[in-house]
Amino acid sequence: MTEQPDEHWMRMAIVQAREAGAEGEVPVGAVLVRNGEVLARDRNRRERLNDPTAHAEMLVITTAAAALDSWRLLDTTLYVTLEPCSMCAGAIVLARVPRVVYGASDPKAGAGGSVLDLLRHPRLNHRADVRGGVLADECGGLLVEFFASRRRAAKTTRSSS
Repeated sequence: MTEQPDEHWMRMAIVQAREAGAEGEVPVGAVLVRNGEVLARDRNRRERLNDPTAHAEMLVITTAAAALDSWRLLDTTLYVTLEPCSMCAGAIVLARVPRVVYGASDPKAGAGGSVLDLLRHPRLNHRADVRGGVLADECGGLLVEFFASRRRAAKTTRSSS
């Protein structure tokens, strides 16, 4: 069975997410594609950069806008392993990204339909086409394992004190 394009690009975002997790960051990765070409790929870097805005989506949007010399990211698709938060969804709307594909839903902070739907809000000047759930089990599994590992480490630290 041949892999579909969305799954192909999401696997690339998963590689970024795995790298984030290995660096102690929440394992979220993103890839921005236009006409079958990667414009940018990155991962969460909030801890490393001490920057609350250094989400994977924000970093790829900034990189792609610089590469295209335009803040309008027309004819692109953003692939991200976790449903965008409200900050990232706002940036996606402002950058005019026409399509967003995400892996795992975020029932606590998702702004692509789970908690809010900023990406398709009828009062905003731009609405993205959204597809969620692409390789959701794999994307979500990275997050589950990351946070379980953190809880185990915290428990070990508390019990050895």
